[in-house]
Amino acid sequence: MQPDKITIEQLRSGFESNGYIAEDEITVPVYLALRLEKPVLITGAPGVGKTEIAKVLAGVFETDLIRLQCYEGLDESKALYEWNYQRQLIKIQLIRDSGSGESMERDLFSPEYLLERPLLKAIQAPKKAVLLIDEIDKTDEEFEAFLFEVLSDFQVSIPELGTLKSRHIPVVVLTNNGERELSDGLKRRCVFLFIDFPSVEKEIRIIRVKVPEAGERLAEEVALAMNYMRHNLELKKKPSISETLDLTRALVLYEASRLEPELVKRTVNLLLKDKDDIDLFNSQVGPAGLVEIVRSQQSKRH
Repeated sequence: MQPDKITIEQLRSGFESNGYIAEDEITVPVYLALRLEKPVLITGAPGVGKTEIAKVLAGVFETDLIRLQCYEGLDESKALYEWNYQRQLIKIQLIRDSGSGESMERDLFSPEYLLERPLLKAIQAPKKAVLLIDEIDKTDEEFEAFLFEVLSDFQVSIPELGTLKSRHIPVVVLTNNGERELSDGLKRRCVFLFIDFPSVEKEIRIIRVKVPEAGERLAEEVALAMNYMRHNLELKKKPSISETLDLTRALVLYEASRLEPELVKRTVNLLLKDKDDIDLFNSQVGPAGLVEIVRSQQSKRH
């Protein structure tokens, strides 16, 4: 199955078979990006499932996932390519020892001494790969400008080797946590997708797919608890979906059929990773209060 030939029904099926619960708000922008061969820029809070989409697409198309993890200070050499200076120095020493001519020195900048970093690796991949550029907002504006030039042409100029053109235009997924405003130039080159925290109903479905051993009541109560904590407490870091699943798996280990105050107390550190957040939770609601709120919401649903 080729990304630029996929139907939206095939894409929906692919998401489902890879365990990713996605409605049209997600599948339609991804479908358009695939068919138009444009990058998809996925924005949302940490932990809503942005990175997972790239992993799912690699699974759908049975291809490699190549990841560029962005960070402050990332430059072209770490993202694109570097020369293997250690091997070149060894070769120079061998040349000197053997007394070989200039032709061997010209070989120092041959492809065998080139270290491919994620961008070049994706461009030179033997088949269409999925390129994940994770947390693009952590880089600076200069790197961002360099990046969208590469993504426009999908080719790289290396002075010693010439221009290397893409064998196959990769499927490009960029994620953005919103730490800074991205440039209009980058946005214009992408299909935009915003992912919010899931509704209670969607999170129940996610739990049931990812932790099938959890009972229906437990899945519902965990989803209600997560929804309350995200929307009613001023937490520095709201619990992510992966943390929801960690909590559910822990409760399954305790053989829990539903939330209980003592279990919440034992497992709250799986959800909250900051002491101020834990103190806030305990002072404003606490384990017993959270269970009471969940029970009340549950009774209104049934």
